[in-house]
Amino acid sequence: MKKHPFLIGFVIVSLAAMAFFAVVVGVFAIVERNDELSSVSSLWKDSVGVIEVNGVIESGDVVVEQIRKFAEDDKIRALLVRIDSPGGAVAPTQEIYSELRKVSQAGKPVVASMASAAASGGYYIAAACDTIVANPGTLTGSIGVVMEFFSAEGAFDKLGLKSEVVKAGKYKDAGNLARALTSDERRMLQATIDDVHGQFIAAVAEGRKLPIEQIEAIADGRVFSGQQAQAVGLVDQLGTFYDAVDVLKEKLQVEGKLNLVYPRKPQPSFTDFLLDGIFKRLPGLLGESGQKPPTTQGFSIR
Repeated sequence: MKKHPFLIGFVIVSLAAMAFFAVVVGVFAIVERNDELSSVSSLWKDSVGVIEVNGVIESGDVVVEQIRKFAEDDKIRALLVRIDSPGGAVAPTQEIYSELRKVSQAGKPVVASMASAAASGGYYIAAACDTIVANPGTLTGSIGVVMEFFSAEGAFDKLGLKSEVVKAGKYKDAGNLARALTSDERRMLQATIDDVHGQFIAAVAEGRKLPIEQIEAIADGRVFSGQQAQAVGLVDQLGTFYDAVDVLKEKLQVEGKLNLVYPRKPQPSFTDFLLDGIFKRLPGLLGESGQKPPTTQGFSIR
C-alpha cells in the first residue's frame, strides 16, 4: 500500500493543533473562573455598592444575588440603589425589599436614588432604604395592586366557539378567556388582591417608619411626582443620583470621594470569543451558508 507523506504530515499537524487548542482553552477557563470569583477586596476602603433596578420587575434573582455579595464584602460600606422601574411582579419585588432591609438592619446604610420612575413595585423597593432621593419630576407612589383578565366571551359567541372545561375545584378556571368572572370568583380574587395590597402598605409603613394609617390614606394607586411624594412623606429629599451619593458621604462621614462599585456585567470570555469564531467559520468550511435560523428569544410572558 502506497503511503502519502503529505496526508500523514497533515494529520500530525492537525492533531498537534487540536492538542494546543485544548490546552489554551483549559488555561483560559481557569483564569476566567478565578476572575469571576474575585471580589472588590483590592479596592480602597470607602466603597459603595451600586444596585440598579431597571424596567419591569419580572425576576429578583440577579438583583438579590448582587445585594448579598455586596452585603458580605467588608470593603463595601453602603449600598446605593438606583431605581428606574414602573413595578412588576409582587414576589420578586418582595425578595429585593427583604434583602435590602437585611442590609440596613445589619448596619450598612442603604440609600435609594429614583430616576424617571419608581412606581408601584419600584417604590416598594425604595421603601426598604434608609433614605430616598427623588428628582422633582420622578413618577413614584402608585401603592396598589392590579390583576387583569381579558374576556372574549362576545367574540366566542360571534364565531360560534364554545369552551369546554373539566375541572376539580370551584375556582380552578377563574379568568377563563371564554367567559366573564362569576361574582364568587371576583370576590375570591379581590380578597387576594386586598391581602397583597395590605402587605404592600405594611412594608412601606415599616420602611418609612410611618403610621400605617398615614400610608393607607394615600395607598389608593395614585401616582405622585417626586415633589408631591416628598410632601406626603414618601420621599426624603429631592435631588439627583450624585446628590444621593452625597447623602451616603454624610452617613459614612467621608470627606473625599466615594468609590462606586458596580456589579460585574457578564462579558464574552476569551474562550467564548475563540469558540464563536470557529463555529462562525465552520459552516463556510463545510460549504454551508452559515445563516442561523430565526429564534423567538426576547419574548416573555408577564
